[in-house]
Amino acid sequence: MVERAELERYLGDALAVGQFKDYGPNGLQVEGRPQVRKLMVGVTASRQVIEAAVTWGADALLVHHGLFWRGQDGRVVGWLRERLRLLLAHDINLLAYHLPLDAHAQWGNNATLGEKLGWQADARFGEQNLGFLGSIESPVDAETLTGHVQATLGRPVHLLPGDGRLIRRVAWCTGGAQGYFESAVASGADVFVTGEMSEPQFHLARETGVAFLAAGHHATERGGVQALGKHLAEQFDLDCRFHDEANPA
Repeated sequence: MVERAELERYLGDALAVGQFKDYGPNGLQVEGRPQVRKLMVGVTASRQVIEAAVTWGADALLVHHGLFWRGQDGRVVGWLRERLRLLLAHDINLLAYHLPLDAHAQWGNNATLGEKLGWQADARFGEQNLGFLGSIESPVDAETLTGHVQATLGRPVHLLPGDGRLIRRVAWCTGGAQGYFESAVASGADVFVTGEMSEPQFHLARETGVAFLAAGHHATERGGVQALGKHLAEQFDLDCRFHDEANPA
């Protein structure tokens, strides 16, 4: 068991929350009961994940995507009201860590994705140094790399093949980091792997020759909360459970 305030302080320090300029508040977003014994972790504070936390009897829910974002309509109505109602009615704490969880060298989304795929980062790139960059020991073509990513993540991956060069340097940044593509190209990468693709990346891949893989926002960001949850379970002797969703995005 751990006091909620102690857990929040520990996470704030361990994830270096104060170092990031983020799109929403990191830390405690909804206050629940003061002690935490059962901790559920998930990618997003969706209604399905919250309902799973309620059913399991969780004291706290820790997610990557919380409930509040910059520029959001401030009214508590509709889907937001329902998610908050469930959390408040069952006295469940909601903790959310966005960019700090992307960036962490051990428990972060980028670190855990690289570990799954067998990539070791030797450099960082992009805004706030969120992107990871590393070399592949045995160069492969883009189609082979795509197959490896698909098999590892268990979902289809969309490939823009670039000019067909062998892949030696891999850049990656999980989630909706398609805007980092130009920084990945400038860093010397042969391929950039992220979660989503927008219209401009088609042209940039063709014109720069650098391949681009869109492997799923949700799929690329499952690792961080799982690694962090495992650490917190060991650190504070908590009962921790990961709840996943079948999210194709």
